Amino acid sequence: MKSISVIGIDLAKNIFQIHASDRDGNCLLNKAIRRHNLKSFFRNLEPCLIGMEACGSAHYWARELRSLGHDVRLMPPQYVKPYVKTNKSDVADAEAICEAVVRPNMRFVDI
Repeated sequence: MKSISVIGIDLAKNIFQIHASDRDGNCLLNKAIRRHNLKSFFRNLEPCLIGMEACGSAHYWARELRSLGHDVRLMPPQYVKPYVKTNKSDVADAEAICEAVVRPNMRFVDI
């Protein structure tokens, strides 16, 4: 099985949407995870690149996921929007975040 190299997380109040892909951009995982299960999910993964839109809780989650050894990057939401391929939804947003975080000229927010 191919290993996960990039993950996009669409943050929400209680349920987060995860989109994971391999180095070639192939989708390996697309699932919803409850807030209280997020750390244990990432604790069991090999370190990878994680992208999130910068928002109120993103900085907290970025620090938590970095403490588990992951490379976390936050992006302004307006820079992620062009990568949404269909109507706005949590699934589409997570996929767009996953794609945007690997773009070479993406701008990131300091954590």
